Amino acid sequence: MKKLLLLSGLLVLSACSATGQETQSAVDNSLPSTVDMSAMTNEQAAEQLYVSLIKANYLVTKVGPARVAVQLGDHQFVLQPSMNAEGIDRILANRFYAVHPQLQGSKELLVMIGLLNQKLNFAKFFIRENGAVIQVQSSATFVNVMSLEEIRRFLIWTDEGLRQVGTSMPEGTEKLIKAIPVMQHPQGV
Repeated sequence: MKKLLLLSGLLVLSACSATGQETQSAVDNSLPSTVDMSAMTNEQAAEQLYVSLIKANYLVTKVGPARVAVQLGDHQFVLQPSMNAEGIDRILANRFYAVHPQLQGSKELLVMIGLLNQKLNFAKFFIRENGAVIQVQSSATFVNVMSLEEIRRFLIWTDEGLRQVGTSMPEGTEKLIKAIPVMQHPQGV
């Protein structure tokens, strides 16, 4: 009887021990809900953001030491952490648009970008590459930790703002200004 009690006790202890290891493994592989970027450099924060988004099943790639490209729906963003050791941190979300040569360097383009920056507050619009590229940059502020849901909603908010800008543009603008893909997808799959 003593042997039976001792044996059952060992089985219970070994089962508890095995459960503890499985639980830790499950925690290591669980979907993250937040990205903790406390006391990190921009590069470290970008790596942490990259890993967290991958674990949360986003289509993500590194596009620089401190930049992460992510796809949300049909649109791609370049996320860039901007960490501040003394206060509020930011994640910058960028989208890039190619400008048709017919519109590059034109007065109309400069006026349009100026008006967008003057009237809108959800993003800043920049002309790059001698007028060949428009960069749209939005930012979300946080302190040390940001939830993946906040990031998702921030990107949706930015995307909706850009959609509204697109619908307010003159007809035919979509042929002159097109989104630049920042991620390459495998072909022939």
